[in-house]
Amino acid sequence: MRSALNSPFSPGSDSVPEVWAGRTEQLSDWRDVVRPRRIAGLPERGRTILGEAGLGKSTLVRRIAREAAAGGDWVTPQLRIPSGSDPLKLVAAAILRLADEAGLAASREARIRKALDRVQAVAASGISLSLRQADGPEPYTVLTDLLVEVGRAAIRAGVAVLIHIDEVQNITGENALSQLLIALGDALVFEEPVAVPGLAAQVHRSLPLAVYLTGLPDFADMAGARKGATFARRFKTTTLSAIDDDDLASALQSFIIDGWPVPDGAGGIAKIRMEPGAASAIVDLCRGEPFLFQLAGERAWYAGTGEVITRAQVLEGWKAARSEAVSHVERILERLPARETQFLRAMADLREDDRTLTRIAKEMGLAKATDAGPTSQRLDSVRGIIERGKPYSFRHRAVEAYLSGDWPDL
Repeated sequence: MRSALNSPFSPGSDSVPEVWAGRTEQLSDWRDVVRPRRIAGLPERGRTILGEAGLGKSTLVRRIAREAAAGGDWVTPQLRIPSGSDPLKLVAAAILRLADEAGLAASREARIRKALDRVQAVAASGISLSLRQADGPEPYTVLTDLLVEVGRAAIRAGVAVLIHIDEVQNITGENALSQLLIALGDALVFEEPVAVPGLAAQVHRSLPLAVYLTGLPDFADMAGARKGATFARRFKTTTLSAIDDDDLASALQSFIIDGWPVPDGAGGIAKIRMEPGAASAIVDLCRGEPFLFQLAGERAWYAGTGEVITRAQVLEGWKAARSEAVSHVERILERLPARETQFLRAMADLREDDRTLTRIAKEMGLAKATDAGPTSQRLDSVRGIIERGKPYSFRHRAVEAYLSGDWPDL
């Protein structure tokens, strides 16, 4: 009855899983703040969602985009930026698709035709070649112009426009990053004059454009260093951390109470249920990581075929997932600078109530606590792996479990 064809769990960043856990704050931000304000013509910053691998950044915005599209909004596909690629070329192609959806391709207005032609050159040839081919404004300027036209069309249609750019940390070229952020930022802050019934004067409103950038925490340094206060004024940054165990348990509650519906093979519907102990085991094993949550659930689903997922099946399935869970955490640690990894290992070796900056610095072999201060600050404010409280604690609980205990062994 349970098979790979009907599993509701989906580890990986390329799909929105059916079993959704947490991130209610970010989902509510779109539904209650970003979209309503943008539709109403009120200014609202773009959103930058950062975090270590496996925390569900891309999946979160894909779910937001799916909801937006289902409600009739105009949405770009997930624009994943490969390392070394020309980001304006990819974004230009996506804007052209939005322009086509908005009906701008059929416009006879000279300014729109000119903007379309110029953006098509950027989409075909990239930044440097398009600049050599024709005189005129730089690519970021025409991208902004076309986004403004798309925004004007969205006003007339009564919809929002959502642009999602993923893997933004791969934009390593300073000029490309600067042009992209300025193009998007200028469109976000653009104000369109509109006539209001009963008023003799025009008023100005923001366009219904929403921009989401997702990527690794390194992007905060890149954007902050190159754009500084301008980036901060135009984009609000959130660094994701682990999901609370209560949210994970809530996501599995439907298995325990109602059962998960699947075809029974005879034209009807069967319900797959889960023992409370099985749900508790999944929550305990994944340590708040969305990727590991989906992985543990998937392996438990595959560990049997009956109508009840047992705790024993969760543990049996986890054996098959163990090496993947280890590799997931090790990739996070390997990506960190040596000093940051040393800090985390020293912190993990201490008792939870003894994790002060002074004790951690001593464990690292440093002469004074202030020598470890900048490292602790980056691990907290930039990477979101620790929290500098009294005492220090791990926000990334899978890293803590790997460094300080037997996890992922049972």
